[in-house]
Amino acid sequence: PSGVLTVTVSPAFAAKWLLPRLERFQAAWPDTDVRLDVSLETLDFAARGIDIGVRYGAGSWPGLAAEKLMDEEIYPVCSPAVLRQHRRLRTPADLAGLKLIHDLSVDARAGFTTWSSWLKHAGATLDAKRGLRINNSAAVLQAAIDGQGVALARSPMARDDLAAGRLVRLFPEIALPSALAYYIVCRPECATLPSLVAFRDWLMSEASAM
Repeated sequence: PSGVLTVTVSPAFAAKWLLPRLERFQAAWPDTDVRLDVSLETLDFAARGIDIGVRYGAGSWPGLAAEKLMDEEIYPVCSPAVLRQHRRLRTPADLAGLKLIHDLSVDARAGFTTWSSWLKHAGATLDAKRGLRINNSAAVLQAAIDGQGVALARSPMARDDLAAGRLVRLFPEIALPSALAYYIVCRPECATLPSLVAFRDWLMSEASAM
């Protein structure tokens, strides 16, 4: 594969998952130049000249072939410093009095997990309406890293921060798989192009290594 490969992903997915790994694709395929079209919008692939993308949702987008890349789990995270300051964070009820960081880029009506739905799942009756609100999932995690409060993490995007010790997962005994997932999408007529096949296979190998 050679030439330019245009890839669309969300800003947060680019920052927290794709870009930290992209060098490995470039090392394997040095003749392919990647151009990222980063957007939260559902872009028109043909009009924007997009070859392939990763989307988060239920797996169905008109005019596009979709293949599941990876599932997702939702859980609270905070910085090690916040955990040291609040050593009694043993149950979700102990979140009372802590600032909750809300992700405005997700929509509960579309099946996204919010603080209200997570607390209900955990059996905690806390006021989830107040707190810090941010419209970017990567910035939500950064706010948690900076000690601004407790955030709901989306597992693929929080993985590197957890591994590096920048974040700590709270209440690991409470599992909440997301109803949504990440999908590789492309136009069906382009699915067998060598550069798309190479990038798709690389994405799959990276996801399977998590």
